[in-house]
Amino acid sequence: MAKLAFLGLGVMGYPMAGHLRAKGHEVTVYNRTASKSAAWVEAHGGASAPTPREAAEGAEFVMACVGNDDDLRGVCLGPDGAFAGMGKGAIFVDHTTVSAAVTSELYEAAREIGVSFVDAPVSGGQAGAENGVLSIMCGGDQAAFDAAEPVMAAYGRSIKRLGESGAGQLTKMVNQICIAGLVQGLAEGLHFAQKAGLDGRAVIEVIAGGAAGSWQMANRHETMLDDEFEHGFAVDWMRKDLGICLATANENGASLPVTALVDQFYKDVQKMGGGRWDTSSLIKRLTAMG
Repeated sequence: MAKLAFLGLGVMGYPMAGHLRAKGHEVTVYNRTASKSAAWVEAHGGASAPTPREAAEGAEFVMACVGNDDDLRGVCLGPDGAFAGMGKGAIFVDHTTVSAAVTSELYEAAREIGVSFVDAPVSGGQAGAENGVLSIMCGGDQAAFDAAEPVMAAYGRSIKRLGESGAGQLTKMVNQICIAGLVQGLAEGLHFAQKAGLDGRAVIEVIAGGAAGSWQMANRHETMLDDEFEHGFAVDWMRKDLGICLATANENGASLPVTALVDQFYKDVQKMGGGRWDTSSLIKRLTAMG
C-alpha cells in the first residue's frame, strides 16, 4: 500500500479519495475549505493537512482534482504548493481537466525538482467517481504511468496512456467535443418527439438499441423529459472545458463548428440561470423557445 495525498475534495475528488482509502492506502487530504477535509476524515479515516505542501510531504503519489488552470497552479506551485513538499521520485497525478499549456508548464516544473507529472483527466461524472468506474486518459512518461496505474485502479475502470505529457488532456478535449454534439442531438430529438405528440420514453425504448443509441441517451433521457437537471456535470464546467477545446483548435487548426455552436447554446442556458444545471439542460433551452 502506498502513502498518498489527495488535493481537492469536490464532487469528484471526495469519492475518489475515499476509494483510495478503502483500498488500504495511507491517505492525507487537502481541500481549500477545511471543513470538507474534516468531514472526509471523519467518514473515511486517514488524515488532513492545512496546505498542499504539508499533505504532500513524504507521499509517493499526490493526486489532484481541482477546478481549473489557476486552481491547479495554486495547489502545485509556491511555498505552500505540493511540489514544495514532494521528494525526488514522487509522482503527481492530475485528474483536473485543464489546458495542455498548464500541463506542459507543470510537467517541466516537476521535472526540474525530480518529480514526475502525469496528466490524467477523467470521464464518467459524479456517478462514475462514486462507483469507482471512471475512464482515465493519461499523458506523461511511461514509467510514471506504469507506477501510477495500479493506484488509479481504485477508482478507474478504463485507464490508458495516450502518449507524452499533454496527451491525456488532449484526449479529454476529444471527449468533451463528442459529448457536446451528442447532448444537443438528443435534446433536439426529444424536443421534436414532444412537439410531435409522441411518448418520449417509448421513442427512446425503440431507438436506443439502434444506431442512435449512446450513453447520453441511456442515462439522461428520462431526467430530460422530467425537467430534472440537478445532477451530473454542470454547465459552468462544461463551458470551461469547451473554451479549452476551442482555444486549442484555434492553435492546431482543427475545425469545430458544432462545438462552437453548442458552446453558445450553453451560454444561453447560463443566461437562463442554469449555470449549475447539468449538461443535459440543453433541452430546457429548446422548450423555453416554444
